[in-house]
Amino acid sequence: VIPPPVIHIESYSEDSISFTLKMNTNIKVSGYVVNIYWTFDTHRQEKRTLIIEGEKSLQKVANLTAHTPYEISVWARTELGDSPLSFARVVTSGTRPVSPSLKAKAINQTAVECTWTGPRNVVYGIFYATSFLELYRSPHNSSTTSHNVTVIVSRDEQYLFLV
Repeated sequence: VIPPPVIHIESYSEDSISFTLKMNTNIKVSGYVVNIYWTFDTHRQEKRTLIIEGEKSLQKVANLTAHTPYEISVWARTELGDSPLSFARVVTSGTRPVSPSLKAKAINQTAVECTWTGPRNVVYGIFYATSFLELYRSPHNSSTTSHNVTVIVSRDEQYLFLV
């Protein structure tokens, strides 16, 4: 039986998490698959996947958001097959940024100008869809470091926007 890997949170800060991975077995490990999940504004679960080759164990994930819960799931690839999943949860330190204030204005039938307020030098995600269900499951999206973006939409539709 292949045991699940052990995840140990070494440290965390406002924008990063460092952790080690190891297997308590003599089975040769060829790599790990790490998924990091977080929820964006209760509407959208985000995921980042890392493929780690070999038995390298110390990992640092950066560009995270302050005071946000993250879930890490890991499985190991071994010479005998994949291991079961392991999970760890951590909340980054600091103060979560204030939600931006969004204004969306139709320029014409197929273009919407989105502008918002918020801190500089961060990446913003713009999500839009024609229903709350679509906004939750599979919204259109883009990202930018500026405070405005023009979004091209289908004519004769109403859209919901989230930044």
